[in-house]
Amino acid sequence: MHFIEALKLKSKLLLLFIFITFGLVGVGVLGTTHINAMKKNIDSLYFGSLVPVSELNDMVQTYHNGLADTVYKASRGEISPSEAISNIELSLKFIDKKWHSYMGHFKRYDEMSYVEYANSEIEATNIYFHKLLKAVKNGTNPEKISINLLEKKVSSIHQVLKKLIKYEVDVAKYERRNFLYTYKSMMQQLSIILSIIIAGVLLVSLYVFKSIQQDHTNLEKIAKKLRIANKKLENVSYTDPLTNLHNRRYFNLVYDRELKRAKRDKTYITFMMLDIDFFKQYNDTYGHIEGDFALKSVAKVLKDTLKRPTDFVFRLGGEEFGILLSETDESSSAKLARDICDAIRAREIKHENSKVHKYLTVSIGVVCCVADDALEDEMLISRADEMLYKAKDSGRDGYIITSNASKITAHLTNEQELTA
Repeated sequence: MHFIEALKLKSKLLLLFIFITFGLVGVGVLGTTHINAMKKNIDSLYFGSLVPVSELNDMVQTYHNGLADTVYKASRGEISPSEAISNIELSLKFIDKKWHSYMGHFKRYDEMSYVEYANSEIEATNIYFHKLLKAVKNGTNPEKISINLLEKKVSSIHQVLKKLIKYEVDVAKYERRNFLYTYKSMMQQLSIILSIIIAGVLLVSLYVFKSIQQDHTNLEKIAKKLRIANKKLENVSYTDPLTNLHNRRYFNLVYDRELKRAKRDKTYITFMMLDIDFFKQYNDTYGHIEGDFALKSVAKVLKDTLKRPTDFVFRLGGEEFGILLSETDESSSAKLARDICDAIRAREIKHENSKVHKYLTVSIGVVCCVADDALEDEMLISRADEMLYKAKDSGRDGYIITSNASKITAHLTNEQELTA
């Protein structure tokens, strides 16, 4: 009888083992399948939408800063025809490269008609710039170029590309809604299966229940780690790795948002463009490691000086920084610019080959105005750049500020003139 009871017990244990084994295998396979599906959705959400939007934004910036700005400067005699030719050629090559890369991504059938239309508009706009390029090469005076036609061409292609960007963003939102719906459905299925397995195991063995509980905890930890990793990935894509300031990509997003808000509320908006004086000579003298230290030091001064939630500090590239302020009037903006110059000079970072000061200094171009509907999107950037050039021409180690975004009117001069 004991033999028979033992045999029955072994049979029951074998059935229990088979049940647990198949249950755990099923949970493992299902969990792996769902996690892989989740990863694909996340990849689609982040990389499938971020890359095309970034490429289109790069094209918009190049049309404005690389082409239109070059033609503006050439027409005003600020740059030579040879420099203008070089800039235009490089910009057109860059735009062509980005557009071919964008066209290489997967396109839905319903978007092809507009993509083809955009392609024709880009070709027409590029033909226009190629004609300008040919004319300048043939000796045409850049001052005779029609600025009105140039602005019309750039504005037109700007609208075309912005519509494409909006479509890509809308697609990302649509994909996210589908992802959330699929995710909830998968979680419901997973919860039902886990509940059945756990209920069956509880009837037989507490040990099996604890094992399943531990597996569930591990899955939650993995999901948490995935969420943290995705958050870090998002932060990295908008942060400059050297200075930990916001990068140019984040600037493009914040600038458009804050400008629209200021226009809507009719409030002050300030943009500063900051450049380290004679930074190339600094690198040549002390090396790139010390150059990186200098960039970090300037970034720290900017972060310590600008602490409001509405103060945004960016590293735009190289030794160039940008500052975007909301609801800050002209006198307050001027004081902040002066404080930044003083604070950087006060750090006493030696710069033996500077033609301005024995310590590291900066020059700042500032635009501060009340935003209205007449304020164009790129006007603040253009004016701040002009003020920066004036600050450099006025002796550096200071700032120049204007409150008129539509005209070059400097109210304050560089630091030497202010203290004179």
